[in-house]
Amino acid sequence: MAEGPIEAQLLDLEKQYWQAIKDRDVQAAMRLTDDPCIVTGAQGVARISQKQFAGMLQAGGWTLHQFDLSDVHVRVLSEDVAILAYRVKEVLTVEGKPVTIDASDSSTWVRRDGNWVCALHTEALTGDPFGRDRRPTPLKP
Repeated sequence: MAEGPIEAQLLDLEKQYWQAIKDRDVQAAMRLTDDPCIVTGAQGVARISQKQFAGMLQAGGWTLHQFDLSDVHVRVLSEDVAILAYRVKEVLTVEGKPVTIDASDSSTWVRRDGNWVCALHTEALTGDPFGRDRRPTPLKP
């Protein structure tokens, strides 16, 4: 968990970021996002501009109802760079269907002009690291 004032501030910013996504608050999300921001997850790797991110927030198809961060680790690498890693439980509706996601996330925060912004965010769905808990893909002959 957060150990000092910088760690506590960064954890608060991470929660603000999640709340901005939940609320689809484009202004708050842009204030917290580096331009561009690199994002990795189940969909792959992307370099996302603030304009692209704003469009993603405004697009339909999903609603984040609830999020809960736990097992938070913060490491300050320099006075202007820090990383956070944590577990997150997300309760969503995706394409009209309820979905609950358990994942391990991390964010790299950098201080630009005195303000912290997220430069990198990763999300890995929890489960077997070899994918044995997933449906197998048939091999092509």
